[in-house]
Amino acid sequence: MEYRILLLVGCCVFYYAHMRLVTAAIIRRDGRILLTRRSPGETLAGSWEFPGGKIAAGETPEEALVRELIEELSLTCSIGGKVAESDYHYEHGAFRILAYEAQVESGTLTLSVHDRAEWVEPAKLLDYALSPADIPIAEALR
Repeated sequence: MEYRILLLVGCCVFYYAHMRLVTAAIIRRDGRILLTRRSPGETLAGSWEFPGGKIAAGETPEEALVRELIEELSLTCSIGGKVAESDYHYEHGAFRILAYEAQVESGTLTLSVHDRAEWVEPAKLLDYALSPADIPIAEALR
């Protein structure tokens, strides 16, 4: 899902931001949180992030997150409440990340767009080279 912010100046309208809504999963196991690292060749390659992805037209954030976790991690998850959100403007676009608690219901963790996954203690999340948009989420979880 994408939206544009309008700026009205006199009789002229300017689009000054093109925000893309994306989701992120906070998946916990034994007191640790799942982080994944973007594979070489992907946008933001080598950056660690909370798994998730873009919201497609007609999807709720929760539906998008369920779909993305199946596609990216081969995990079926139930989605809980929103725990944090973050806005960030990269060179390749502006994003609002909506982070939700997620509980694994079934599946075996299999990476498709990531090359590594680690279970990290909340206090150590900022020790990883997180994508800039994920840093405020990690701060909220500490």
